[in-house]
Amino acid sequence: MSIEIESLVYRFPNGVTALDGVSLRIDAGERVAIAGQNGAGKTTLVRHLNGIVKPTSGTVTVDGWNTAEHSIAQLAAKVGYLFQNPDQQLFARTVRQDVEFGPRNLGYSETRRAELVSSALAATGLTDHADAHPYELSLSDRKLVALAAVLAMDTPIVVFDEPTTGQDHNAVRNIANIIDNLHEQGKTVVAITHDMDFCAENFDRTIFLAQGRIITDAPPTEAFTNEPQVTAAALETPQILRLTQALTHPPTTKIKTFLTNL
Repeated sequence: MSIEIESLVYRFPNGVTALDGVSLRIDAGERVAIAGQNGAGKTTLVRHLNGIVKPTSGTVTVDGWNTAEHSIAQLAAKVGYLFQNPDQQLFARTVRQDVEFGPRNLGYSETRRAELVSSALAATGLTDHADAHPYELSLSDRKLVALAAVLAMDTPIVVFDEPTTGQDHNAVRNIANIIDNLHEQGKTVVAITHDMDFCAENFDRTIFLAQGRIITDAPPTEAFTNEPQVTAAALETPQILRLTQALTHPPTTKIKTFLTNL
């Protein structure tokens, strides 16, 4: 189930151009991270994948479907979307009801729904909170509820918007494991992230956006060693790469400065 974007332009109603001629292809099963400073167009780009946003010009095609010609409800069967703010997704009285909403709307049988909900709650560590009201939980846990709701839909494409924001180390490692599991199932994972260490460790392909345009599309090892492109995207290289560079390139004061800033 491929994603094909051709000459995508999107302008907000006030005339500001958020995306300016973006073209790319994401093949089934790829793990792709999208990075760039605030306002680069990252969220606007991925919101085209499930029809939340429609192109001003150009095309976005998901599994042969032109997203401009299909509703959000139709595209939900193909693309699961985790919002950056979980409070934009959660509405039910219990965690279980929120997680079950997607598979119910997709018409899965009761047995299949129960399996998907149970699996999603277990994957996110929320089994013991299944009967709690989502808004009794912390913001970080509400984000996990929203993640479980996306996982329970069992879509072939999963989009994460800043999945690690507000999460502690253990939660970040668990999200990484979830991405690995999705990859093993052959699903496509697309993530927006400001966490460059998470990006480098968990994705096969990195796209840098700047001013609504793609300036880098390469494996992380290539993307983060291109210093002019990293600077143009207003990003930092991952800590492990900075440490390697500090150890490889004297003087020793550089190493001390790096380690002091860790």
